[in-house]
Amino acid sequence: MRDILIQLAYLLAAFLFLIALRALGKPDTARRGMQLAAFGMAVGVVATLLNARIVSFEWILVGSLIGAVAGYPLGKWVPMTAMPQRIALSHALGALAATLVGIGEYYNGLSAGHLGRGHVMALGFEVLLGGLTVTGSLMAFGKLQEILPGRPLTFRGQNAFNLTILAIGVASLAWLVVDPTNVVAAGVMLAVSLAVAVLLVLPIGGADMPVVVSLLNSYAGLAAVATGFAIDNNILIIVGALDGLSGFILLVAMSKAMNRSFANVLFGAFGSAAVAGDGGSPGAGGEMAPISAEDAALRMAYADKVVVVPGYGLAVPQAQHQVRELADLIEKRGGEVRFAIHPVAGRMPGHMNVLLAEAGVPYDKLVDMEDINEKFAETDVVLVVGANDVVNPAAKTNPSSPIYGMPILKVAEARSVIALKRGRGAGFSGVENDLFVDPKTSMLFGDAKQSLITLGLEIKIA
Repeated sequence: MRDILIQLAYLLAAFLFLIALRALGKPDTARRGMQLAAFGMAVGVVATLLNARIVSFEWILVGSLIGAVAGYPLGKWVPMTAMPQRIALSHALGALAATLVGIGEYYNGLSAGHLGRGHVMALGFEVLLGGLTVTGSLMAFGKLQEILPGRPLTFRGQNAFNLTILAIGVASLAWLVVDPTNVVAAGVMLAVSLAVAVLLVLPIGGADMPVVVSLLNSYAGLAAVATGFAIDNNILIIVGALDGLSGFILLVAMSKAMNRSFANVLFGAFGSAAVAGDGGSPGAGGEMAPISAEDAALRMAYADKVVVVPGYGLAVPQAQHQVRELADLIEKRGGEVRFAIHPVAGRMPGHMNVLLAEAGVPYDKLVDMEDINEKFAETDVVLVVGANDVVNPAAKTNPSSPIYGMPILKVAEARSVIALKRGRGAGFSGVENDLFVDPKTSMLFGDAKQSLITLGLEIKIA
């Protein structure tokens, strides 16, 4: 009877996870989706605690308390600007748990003399993918947090060397399946799984780390699936499959939004060197034209249609509340304000949506790239706040640009553009932006938050 109740609880938890994933697809239902997912996880945890194989709850209680104490500040106090690296750190910890479970199950089976080949294969995949995710996620965290250099670190023959090391790990897994008691093969496989991710992530630039985090999310999901098979836990198999597949879908979506292939992200070493335009686009070779806050405010105050394009430069100073207040002031004067959201604006998909929703921007004012692009030609002023590559016309006009072919917001088609930027340097990817030297673009230099505050004050007296 207990087993039936556990499986029914797992079925309910799986259903809640599926409904939650669907709800997370829309900004106005995302909060409810997270609540459903949290409730589903609680159901799964409670059901697992009813398992007859659990003979002592002391260490489970200790672990739960440690996790709660560590998890609360990570969820409550980490700013949205640091959310990608927080996610990377969470992946590392989750994968570490799966890896330790795999090592523990292998040790117990080895001690008891009960190691079937199928069981060892599941444990091997669990440890191989788990260990890879642990160190890979820590490397991604280091690059996103700027503890490690954001530029690609490469050497001659690196890809071939990395693939050779990975092949050794796979061969060790095959050897372990053939001879489950071979501790040397198990040790080699574990060492390779921890080392290969470091070698794979080092040559990837910081601009591509969100894509890498999505890939590692898939690995963590697959490790959970393997864990489920190894310990005969159905909910782990279901949740791991959902996690792995959703991470892969997100990876594909991000690669498509950047016009990058999966192989190019992993082996292209993009995201470091600054690449100047070669004259292939209208604005290349020009000079940035600065504008005063007073003139910028006047232009927006008397505009009928304004589009705000937020980027990571909005997230860094936490200026979402100021941009919402600015939009309210423009609309009080009769203007129409919309926010153009690029799929990879910020450091992860949905980053800008969450920031703006947190500031109280209505969901109907957040417009996706496909819908807003056709409206730029009739827009009086576009206010670009800390965005770079996602508005760079070189993606359409300069075949030699590293971002050529990337889908962008067609800001250059607007009647005028005001770009808020901290300085004259290139953006995070290192690619110069032709929009910023276009004659119709005016640059308002300085901290985005302070610039938005000043613009709001000027509009009030305009």
